[in-house]
Amino acid sequence: MDDRNADLSLICRVQARLCALPLAHVVETLRALPVEAVVGAPHFVRGLAVIRGAPVPVVDTARLLGEHAGTGGRFVTVTVGERRVALAVDSVLGVRPVPAGSLHQLPPLLQEAGADVVAAIGLLDAELLLVLHSTRLLPDDAWGAGEAPGAAA
Repeated sequence: MDDRNADLSLICRVQARLCALPLAHVVETLRALPVEAVVGAPHFVRGLAVIRGAPVPVVDTARLLGEHAGTGGRFVTVTVGERRVALAVDSVLGVRPVPAGSLHQLPPLLQEAGADVVAAIGLLDAELLLVLHSTRLLPDDAWGAGEAPGAAA
């Protein structure tokens, strides 16, 4: 495989799915931390966790992808603009090059359903790979419910 034109991605498992997050948006991975529920948050937001001294919204990635709530044994913290979001995933598999030529847009039938979360689809080791939009994981209107007073905007 020619990786010269590949972008590095963090590969995670979310239930039976493989997901890729562009490495440029990943801040860190860590064990799951305690999460405090937030009233009025979207169904896929577990609540807030204190990460590095700041409240960070925690997204249940399984629910975000339309599955039942995941176990989320690991957190992957990503940047969303100037903010951070922690994604609860089942496991972190590592960093891999994902060649741009191996990725495809969502089929027209699925574009309406997944365009907000899934940027592209592809194959990795003969398994379906979902490339997630780092900047669209938490809608703008959800930040009000997920931010504590004094949190960085």
